[in-house]
Amino acid sequence: MTTPAPTLEGQPTTWSTVGAYVSLTKPRIIELLLVTTVPTMVVAKHGLPSIWLMLATVAGGTLAAGGANAINMVVDRDIDRLMQRTKNRPLVTGAMTPRAALFFALTLELAAFVELWLAVNLLSAALAVSATLFYVFVYTMWLKRRSSQNIVVGGAAGAVPVLVGWAAVTDSLSWAPLVLFAVIFIWTPPHFWSLAVRYKEDYAAADVPMLPVVASMKRTTREIVLYTVVLVALTLLFGPVAHLGAIYMIAAAALGAGFLFVTTRLWRLAQTDRATGREAMRVFSYSITYLTVLFVAMAGDVLITNHIH
Repeated sequence: MTTPAPTLEGQPTTWSTVGAYVSLTKPRIIELLLVTTVPTMVVAKHGLPSIWLMLATVAGGTLAAGGANAINMVVDRDIDRLMQRTKNRPLVTGAMTPRAALFFALTLELAAFVELWLAVNLLSAALAVSATLFYVFVYTMWLKRRSSQNIVVGGAAGAVPVLVGWAAVTDSLSWAPLVLFAVIFIWTPPHFWSLAVRYKEDYAAADVPMLPVVASMKRTTREIVLYTVVLVALTLLFGPVAHLGAIYMIAAAALGAGFLFVTTRLWRLAQTDRATGREAMRVFSYSITYLTVLFVAMAGDVLITNHIH
């Protein structure tokens, strides 16, 4: 009976290498982007688009977002090393070289453009790749380390998937997808700043001027509340612009009231210096639930109304 050859300690296995490449794409962020794409397509169609079109659009969007996130990790590997939240990312641990990661990212972007162009349309392909260019050059390479408004402007990249979804169905853009773009754009700062409150020391250690690092908790929470007010107004505006009915409007109002409740609670605690990272993470968690349910309500409104009629 032969004994198996010993494995070298620390030598990467095939599965660990695959896992490292997958983690480069930041799957949890992509998941949130896709939650917004399919309901947008339903609203644009005023019904259910073909399964093939939805799969093709989601696949292209996943490739584009994954490539953008991988490039972000290549550029940010120096500061990722300094932050507790990011110190286990594959380029920090040495699971792969920056060159290999960049090649992987650019391959994903090329695949995204070709797949969307051939399987969907040129407009959706161009929008998806433009989001990557904006995320990499405007947010990651220019604003992130220079301005406390980094995530405000950078949030535009995360709002593009709704434009891609709309363009996939209509091969055009109109006021409705632009309002929906604004919804994601305005949602991003309160969503991300609440996370940044929890990881303020991390960003400070990496010298990244996220708002909670450079401003007081009182100012940060005030900004969070102000953006939430504008966000709720935009979600209510979207209803009539996109010809949605009572199901969506009631959901938008109820979800908005909940968001205003958790953000004003955080703001009130900040006035008495009792706001904590834990409280901020409640806002962060709610913001994810808020966006998910809001988009499900959009699609539900269209599909239920069509079924009744």
